[in-house]
Amino acid sequence: MLKQRLLQKKQQRLSPQQIKLMKLVQLSTLDFEQRVKKELEENPALEEDYSNNDFPTENCDIEYPENTFDIFSDTENSNNHNNRIEDFDEINIEEYLSDDEIIENSSYKKNTSINNTSFRRNNPYGISFQEYLKSQLHTFRFLNKEDLLIADFIIGNFDENGYLRREISSISDDIFLILGISVSVEKIEKLLFNYIQKLDPIGIGSRNLQECLLLQLKNKKESLEVNLAKKIIQNYFKSFTKKDYQKLQNQLKTTKKDLRKAIYQIEKLNPKPGKIYSVNTLNLDDIIPDFTIFIVDGKLELSLNHRNTPELKVSSLYLDMLKSYKCSKKKRDRKNDENTVLFIKQKIDSAKWFVDAIKQRQNTLMLTMNAIMDYQKEYFLTGDPYKIKPMILKNISQKIGVGISTVSRVASSKYVNTPYGTFLIKSFFSEKMINEEGEEISSIKIKKLLGESIAKENKQKPLTDEKLSKILQKKGYLIARRTVTKYRDQMQIPIARMRKIL
Repeated sequence: MLKQRLLQKKQQRLSPQQIKLMKLVQLSTLDFEQRVKKELEENPALEEDYSNNDFPTENCDIEYPENTFDIFSDTENSNNHNNRIEDFDEINIEEYLSDDEIIENSSYKKNTSINNTSFRRNNPYGISFQEYLKSQLHTFRFLNKEDLLIADFIIGNFDENGYLRREISSISDDIFLILGISVSVEKIEKLLFNYIQKLDPIGIGSRNLQECLLLQLKNKKESLEVNLAKKIIQNYFKSFTKKDYQKLQNQLKTTKKDLRKAIYQIEKLNPKPGKIYSVNTLNLDDIIPDFTIFIVDGKLELSLNHRNTPELKVSSLYLDMLKSYKCSKKKRDRKNDENTVLFIKQKIDSAKWFVDAIKQRQNTLMLTMNAIMDYQKEYFLTGDPYKIKPMILKNISQKIGVGISTVSRVASSKYVNTPYGTFLIKSFFSEKMINEEGEEISSIKIKKLLGESIAKENKQKPLTDEKLSKILQKKGYLIARRTVTKYRDQMQIPIARMRKIL
């Protein structure tokens, strides 16, 4: 039987301001700069602060105290702060100007600087990958305007590695729909094989790895080992990928020495020819560290990249415009005045919130990273990876009194520059394990030992996960085979068979 009854339930929900702040916290330094730039472009009431002076208070003698409202306040207060003013008569301009938060960021200059070192991507051509290929393509004399359009379209379908993964027939259909050109599959293949695949770097436009390697080998000067390498890729590719060298030697009827030379030729090839030009490739030159840790007189010091601390303020022009409404006794067009004041107030509200959100973001970043630095103090002082303590998100969350999700947002997207290199903060978090002596050790230490064991192995007879497990157990670390497999996968180290060399 259905019954109706009243229930009272307490729920905690994030306000729109809290959600926006969490998104700001998660942004990397580069993304944060773009976000600030976008906000400056969209909100005329927000501007960069070059003077570091207080806001002018002439005319109506209205004071602007620097009270900071709490972004982490409850939902009701947050919503009230941004409610639309329904009754124009109730707008108290003087109260509004002296209320809330006119914030200057200059007080946050201390301990938030870093040497202005940003790592830039090294693009030898100064243009995009597709543009570089098209510039070469347009040097061919025998291609007419229509051929160039079709070839450009084909290049536009390359992935970041330089491969053409789509079916030729699908590309033909798209060319007809988008360019209005009816082109056969045969013509597309002719343009691909005769022109596009001859562009630099060699291997561009391949449909798979086998074709990519074969194109590069065909471009090499002929020799015994190169010809043998071609035969391996063309006829025995499956045996090669499985590293079944004995089978390869029998199939090719060659000596071990010649087979080793041929495989060396293949290993020198580039399996991803487009990767070095891809704008999505992340390498050391792309990393802008968010924090820097220094060792001064045996003590650790932390600083935040100055690019995370922009100097912003609410536009004095917009504040003066709002004050001028209060000071003006003539109200010629009440409706227009109402719309103007509402617009100005909304823009000032948004600017105030953004300036304070930046301040809150700085606090959150410094608070979290300081806690991590203290927790891993021994490592940051010595640089010894064996000194890294087991640490999970909950440890830091409890230490600083913020949510686990907040710590996760900071750790997963931020980098720290240390005297020993630049690292993703997330890499300092690890599971806890117990050794034979009952001591707590970090999984990072286990991975370090695992990597050292693999580095020392005989590459002609690589160690299996079972053997690696036994080696670690002899050293006092009770690690099961499946745990070794898990850590090896996390370290992106292939299985024993794939580590084998001839």
